[in-house]
Amino acid sequence: MTSLESARQNPQIARFCRQYLQLDSSLDYPQDELLREEATQEVLYERLFADDAIALPKPPRYKLRVLKELVARTEAAIVDWEEHEITDNLMETLSHLLSMPLPSEATAAQQRIYVTYSLSRLCEQSQTQPEPSITLLEAPSLISASGTTGFRTWEAALHLGQYLCAKPALIENKRILELGTGTGYLTVLCAKHLGARHVVASDGSDEVIHNLSDSLFLNGLQGSDKVTPTELKWGHALIGSEEDAWNGGRTVDVVLGADITYDARLVPALVATLQELVGLFPEAVVLIAATERNKANFEYLLQVCESCGFSVSHGAFPVPARSAQNGPFYDDKQPIHICQLRHVDSVGNKN
Repeated sequence: MTSLESARQNPQIARFCRQYLQLDSSLDYPQDELLREEATQEVLYERLFADDAIALPKPPRYKLRVLKELVARTEAAIVDWEEHEITDNLMETLSHLLSMPLPSEATAAQQRIYVTYSLSRLCEQSQTQPEPSITLLEAPSLISASGTTGFRTWEAALHLGQYLCAKPALIENKRILELGTGTGYLTVLCAKHLGARHVVASDGSDEVIHNLSDSLFLNGLQGSDKVTPTELKWGHALIGSEEDAWNGGRTVDVVLGADITYDARLVPALVATLQELVGLFPEAVVLIAATERNKANFEYLLQVCESCGFSVSHGAFPVPARSAQNGPFYDDKQPIHICQLRHVDSVGNKN
């Protein structure tokens, strides 16, 4: 095996590339003994920094910041400059980026950017090439005038996605309803990678639903009959006076929601909608991923669920330590609960 082939298969290099494509803010750079090697530098250049390396470009500010840090670390790693050096490709790319005019930080914060999430659990299971991933167009710093936070993918969606990848039978050939779809991460995961029969991607913001077409296009799902985007406002009746049935009479097997309980004021309306859904689809599995940013808010969710006839069980699926993550990458400091809700009817049966 040549040094280039060895570098292309090195797990440290692969991890760094996945983090870069996700625009992760806490990159794990390869160790010094790797950085100083020409093969490592060339593989990083061909995968991340060459003009044709990435079809969907990364923000110039991010690219420059990472490359400056990479070159600085490589310089520090070199002990003998007669034996090792920084490759011309990396230095020329850095010089080019330094000479380019960059948008202001305020302008850059408002721009939508391409974020690619590696699906490491599916990589481990299938060993397929290229590695399965999801690419979304996001605005991580943007909250719209209506207050929606649906322009970035939140940690609970990534964690629930890992849970579903570990239990693909929950999704395969099932009809899925996602509440608060946001960027569409879970919708794309279910429709493209986990074999869902159909996914209704719902959100209370028409702006979010409009932008969902970008996510579907980027993942080959535009125009697909496997996904139906729809506006759904919690607390409002699902079936209007002129409708005979919701969703065209099609059933729902699984209801998913991730990070949709962050605002305690929305919880009663959310639970009311869940009540209506389990009334229409008694056999549906309801899975909610909730990040415990505020213990009181999470306990309030449990309280409202109990008062509305739901029992809540927590799946044993802790957030992995950052050092153990291979993609997607997300914060390991706050617990994320995978909650299954079951409704108890008037005679004590659980739906």
